[in-house]
Amino acid sequence: MRNEKNAWPAGSRVPERELRLVAEAMPAAALRCSRDLRFLWVNPHYARWLGRPVEAIVGRRMEELLGAEAMREIRPYIERVLAGEPVQYERMVDFPGLRKRWIRSVYTPIFDAAGEPDGWVAIAIDVHERRQVEEALKEADKRKDEFLAALAHELRNPLAPIRNAVAILGRKGSQDPEVAWSQGVIERQIDQLSRLIDDLLDIERISRGTFLLRKERVPLEVVIDMALESCRAHINAAGHHLSVLLPSERVALDGDPARLAQAVATLLKNAAKHIQGRGSISLSAAVEGAQIAISVEDSGIGLEPEAARRLFGSASSLGSAPEPEGRLGVGLTLVQGIVALHGGSVAARSAGPGQGSEFVLWLPLAPAVAARVEQKSPAYPAAPSEGLRVLVADDNRDAADSLHRILGLFGHDVQVAYDGTSAVRVGEQFRPRVAVLDIGMPGTNGYEVARALRKQQGSNVTLVALTGWGQESDRRRASDAGFDYHLTKPVDPNALNNLLLEVASK
Repeated sequence: MRNEKNAWPAGSRVPERELRLVAEAMPAAALRCSRDLRFLWVNPHYARWLGRPVEAIVGRRMEELLGAEAMREIRPYIERVLAGEPVQYERMVDFPGLRKRWIRSVYTPIFDAAGEPDGWVAIAIDVHERRQVEEALKEADKRKDEFLAALAHELRNPLAPIRNAVAILGRKGSQDPEVAWSQGVIERQIDQLSRLIDDLLDIERISRGTFLLRKERVPLEVVIDMALESCRAHINAAGHHLSVLLPSERVALDGDPARLAQAVATLLKNAAKHIQGRGSISLSAAVEGAQIAISVEDSGIGLEPEAARRLFGSASSLGSAPEPEGRLGVGLTLVQGIVALHGGSVAARSAGPGQGSEFVLWLPLAPAVAARVEQKSPAYPAAPSEGLRVLVADDNRDAADSLHRILGLFGHDVQVAYDGTSAVRVGEQFRPRVAVLDIGMPGTNGYEVARALRKQQGSNVTLVALTGWGQESDRRRASDAGFDYHLTKPVDPNALNNLLLEVASK
């Protein structure tokens, strides 16, 4: 082999011959290239990749052996390393002795006595198996996302007519308190179920313990009521006595009602599960300075005092803490995460095994000046004196008919189509001001209907996509098809009517 000056970093204490012995023995490809893109040295591993003996490679230009296409791909990396920058990259190669494989290359610049780049040393390893595993994981993740999106779509579809039917009951104004109570329960549980469906679409976010909070000013009693609704049946079925004590003054939080209720409900369910036989659970809240302390105390199996003190010390200690057998709910880790995202903290207390437990959430109160109860707008706002012409198209007849009824009660003139082809025909005759279209209709889908209506009426029609497909890619596709709004089922009929009011005011 030719003698190479400055083939290795200047000032190296290791003789060049020893470095070459190491390079020739290593299970990776190694080579040294000059500034004029010639191979100055290669180890046997790289020679085997190229399917040539070492002496048939050294001294030849890279393009002669790698080909023009490969040189076009790696030239940007060569330019960077010849500018004195270390470079790393991965690419698919097709070498005679290697076949088609993914390799990872690391280029390290070599400098001459004047400090100018004089070429580079490259180390390359075969990462094909690792890339195949990564691609398989990506494909599996893609299939999972597609499955969850389809599942969410199928679950949202039946929720839409349920929500519409509840809104119709509200518009009818039943004076029966039991009916009013039942209506409120259904509405809140639809909201909860809708939120759970949304969570299915971001499993990775849930597994990391990160949540997109939807904060609003919410009275404490609303959070407590939502929590009790979700777990009261479980507590009653276990035969436990539940007492609730809230502050006499009105207090409010700035937070996500559903997430806060989820945290409180999880503590209540855990308490119910950890009581042997029949017992008692106490849910109380008290103002402590600028915070509200929400306590869940039970007469259950208890904890070692030291274990209780350590339970919420850190995420790692929580993760390694012994978990009571059969614990229900999403767990204390999620409670801790939800509360921390609201600027609060959690603690556990117990006098010892068999002496019950207490879990306390501390949450910051909303600023006093903003915590006053605002005058609420009517639950079911009125429609404009002259209702809008609205086309509703959905192949789910219950969804279409229930939306037809509730929008009619708001005072709008509504016509319904149960497939895309009919929607285009009705739209041409009816000339709606607003078209509320499902996307996944058989035959002519919602995107095609939107384009047809836009062609018929131009900007005189407002297009609203009302669909169970709620991912960001679905929103972009709806926008590209000409929709003005994208709403995810089950939509709040009041929110939809507010949108119609906004359209009417333009």
